Amino acid sequence: MTVTPDQPLDLPRTAGELRASGHRFRTVKEELRENLLDRLRSGEPRFPGIVGYDDTVLPELERAILAGHDVVLLGERGQGKTRVIRGLTSLLDEWTPVIAGSELNEHPFEPITPASRRLAAEAGDALPVDWIHRSVRYGEKLATPDTSVGDLIGDVDPIRVAQGRTLGDPETIHFGLVPRTNRGIFAVNELPDLAERIQVSLLNVLEERDIQVRGYQLRLPLDILLVASANPEDYTNRGRIITPLKDRFGAEIRTHYPLDLELEMDLVRQEAQLVAQVPDHVIEVLARFTRAVRESPSVDARSGVSARFAIAAAETVSASALRRAGLLREDQPVARIGDTESVTSTLRGKVEFDSGEEGRETEILAHLLRTATAETFRARLSGLDLSGFTDLVAEGQVVETGELAGADEILRQVGTVPGLAKVLDRLGLGDAPSRGEAAAGVEFTLEGLHLTRRLSKDLTDDGRTVYGG
Repeated sequence: MTVTPDQPLDLPRTAGELRASGHRFRTVKEELRENLLDRLRSGEPRFPGIVGYDDTVLPELERAILAGHDVVLLGERGQGKTRVIRGLTSLLDEWTPVIAGSELNEHPFEPITPASRRLAAEAGDALPVDWIHRSVRYGEKLATPDTSVGDLIGDVDPIRVAQGRTLGDPETIHFGLVPRTNRGIFAVNELPDLAERIQVSLLNVLEERDIQVRGYQLRLPLDILLVASANPEDYTNRGRIITPLKDRFGAEIRTHYPLDLELEMDLVRQEAQLVAQVPDHVIEVLARFTRAVRESPSVDARSGVSARFAIAAAETVSASALRRAGLLREDQPVARIGDTESVTSTLRGKVEFDSGEEGRETEILAHLLRTATAETFRARLSGLDLSGFTDLVAEGQVVETGELAGADEILRQVGTVPGLAKVLDRLGLGDAPSRGEAAAGVEFTLEGLHLTRRLSKDLTDDGRTVYGG
């Protein structure tokens, strides 16, 4: 929940004070445009926390804001559409004046409801002014089949009618989410899921900027930026954006998954809530794994593989390391490559496979994970002399690892291995790695040697992994 900061004490409290301060009225779109231009000129970050869109999506979004366009973001699930939309609020003024008690956040210089216009005319410069923070100038609705026109636009309030007001009186209206976000940003997530007859209710909001409730047309010039997100229309089992509504959005922007491996890793590092240390080479394996799943012909490409897949994988791997540390009473849990095996079963539900692959889901994911591990091994350790590891097991000695094998146990088995320091350096584990980091490096090297057919590997009945022998 967002905590709204306290209002500064030196802000004007009447319309007269506001006018004397030199304040000028700007529409929401003018406000966003001017604030974005200020950030462009100063070099200040425009959309903090958005990864991988600097050269693609964000320039298009900035052009749409500068043009004053309402926007629809099109893209598969987990591409950060909602994050981008919510980031727009940072371009609003931190504080903005409203008529005190106004239901629709009306500006003291531009009242729009009959009640506020009467109050402004009677009070004049004494019109009381309140201030709202930009964090409350954002409204959002997840489109669901049961969403009604009343939820979005409003409906007649029977209690107000019972009090003696006529049905034609605008003050009998209970306003919905859109008008209540007047002078702010309103987002409709997954717009195609909104019933077509409900989408029609947004037509006037986007074009004429007024609203209609049960046949009564209220000339309320709403000041609002409308933003929507949607999956591509060819995604099965989804609705569509009706053509007249789509036409009224000024900009349609396609989002995408991270374009390269480094961006995928950056996203995981930024978003994952890790409960144990996850070394870079393990994050790289998970990033490569995620990209391989997206590109697999066995996976339904239309549904996409969310960025949350890689994030959840990293969190699962860190949890596996923490569990091991709890059972073995280790103080500094470090994730190892063996911890990644658990993600193939726990994350299976995040992937939509083609119908012909039924029953093979875990097998497909396990193969893609092995491929990602081998690719990371080649990328990180190619060119190194790893004969110290192969010589270790050449005469029948074995190294046992596994989910419940402690770092000390693994290091005791391998002893002093020629070339280990260079391996740990290539893996980014530093000059003075902890015992957990050293064990993670050893296990990754052994697994990579196995996957490149330079070392044998067996699984024991009690779930341990045996390299060599």
